[in-house]
Amino acid sequence: MANTKAVYARIDSKLKEDAEKILEQVGLTPSAAISMFYKQITMRKGLPFEVRVAGNMPLDISTMSREELDAELQKGLDDVKNGKVYSAQEARKRLRGKNAG
Repeated sequence: MANTKAVYARIDSKLKEDAEKILEQVGLTPSAAISMFYKQITMRKGLPFEVRVAGNMPLDISTMSREELDAELQKGLDDVKNGKVYSAQEARKRLRGKNAG
């Protein structure tokens, strides 16, 4: 067996439960997932994803109520009616955080 060390972390119990359900579905143990995460950190010499404040992130409709979704869709319709539209290229730039504003 490889030389191993234990990693101890305290996380929210619901977060742990939700993540472990997903890991089980893809056939990974929590230890394997943590090892993969650490390997990516060392390979990339940093986190394997961008870390930033989620203020301007696109909405996740799976977390929205019907009323919230309807309100967001109405905002989009109002923008189109008012001529506030973007080309696909402009939208991609804005979603990536470039040229926002």
